[in-house]
Amino acid sequence: MIRILAYLIIILIGLCISPYLVGSTGYVYIAAGEYQIETSLVFATIALIVFFSLLQVAEWVIVFTINLILNSRYLPERWRKKAAKKNTLLGALSLAEEDWPTAEKAMLKGAAKGELPALNLLAAARAAQHQENIEARDQYLAEAEKDPAAVSAVTTTRSRYLLQQGNAEAARVELDKLNPTSKSKLPVLRLAIDIYQAQQDWQALKHLLPVIKKRNVLDDDGFLALVETTNLALIDKAALDSEEELEKVWQWLSRAERGQSRYIAAYAQGLSVCGKKDEAIKLLLKKLKGSPDKALFAAFPKILTPEDTEVIDKLKAKSDSLKENSEYHLCMAHLYQGQKAYNEAKESWLKVCEQNPTRDFWLALADVQEQLGEHFSAIQSYRNAAHL
Repeated sequence: MIRILAYLIIILIGLCISPYLVGSTGYVYIAAGEYQIETSLVFATIALIVFFSLLQVAEWVIVFTINLILNSRYLPERWRKKAAKKNTLLGALSLAEEDWPTAEKAMLKGAAKGELPALNLLAAARAAQHQENIEARDQYLAEAEKDPAAVSAVTTTRSRYLLQQGNAEAARVELDKLNPTSKSKLPVLRLAIDIYQAQQDWQALKHLLPVIKKRNVLDDDGFLALVETTNLALIDKAALDSEEELEKVWQWLSRAERGQSRYIAAYAQGLSVCGKKDEAIKLLLKKLKGSPDKALFAAFPKILTPEDTEVIDKLKAKSDSLKENSEYHLCMAHLYQGQKAYNEAKESWLKVCEQNPTRDFWLALADVQEQLGEHFSAIQSYRNAAHL
């Protein structure tokens, strides 16, 4: 463009000064070997301009011809890449619309000449997973895994799909390849949480808890719930193994955790399972003095038997101070029923239903009333349960 503009300026200048040169034409003499050329200055100037113009046209024709040849040679390849982009876009839109068959076909077509074939194959695998086409899904993942940069993503995806399929063991094999640590990506850590819970591998999950907290994988409430679930599961499992294992897990908890009612209740039940019932009852009663918690009241019926009248009497003595505590009355209702003291059980169930009415509690009250022959009252309790 600049060169053409320069030529145009030269021509315009020539046109402007040509009238002045007509009166003083001058001449130009060119000698090259045996050839000699003599002409006027005006003609030589015009000839020079025409020569450079023809040279420019020749250059443009040559460049255009070369580009045409090259484009014709690579045109099919460009068409295929353009089609791949079009199919990838169609696949992405179909994924957003959850049109899985269309998404799978489009992404598979786009993978052939796409810029990121591994990405297309992963998307096709996702569509196949939603269609429960396991064979096609595994084939797409295997193809995507050939790209070294996609190995980690493919392993994570395969592990997640296997877990969704219900094959937790195979998912764990893939997860172990990723080796979840503090340096792992958040999706890998979330996947580890799900797989460990599915396998009930509470030991592995316990070791991962510090990493989960450090990386903020879960919000505060979610993390606390996971910690509680893990610790309680470890205590329950250890109680079934041995007393030594139970003590090991108990000492594994922090000092603050060992003072919490829910863990004390679980530990007491574990002691009872291991044959240390008296120690378990003593631990519960001690904690109950300072913290009448729901978990403690729920533990008593699981540990005490109808013969433990002394302990039950101690709990009865707390009726005045805990008369507004529905969990206490629920505990006593179960204990009274265990002793077949149905009148006392009925009174406790009535207080439970008054303070915390639920369908199950009304049904439990109706059952006790039937045991006492109070059929009209039982019918009324069934009606109350039906309304909830």
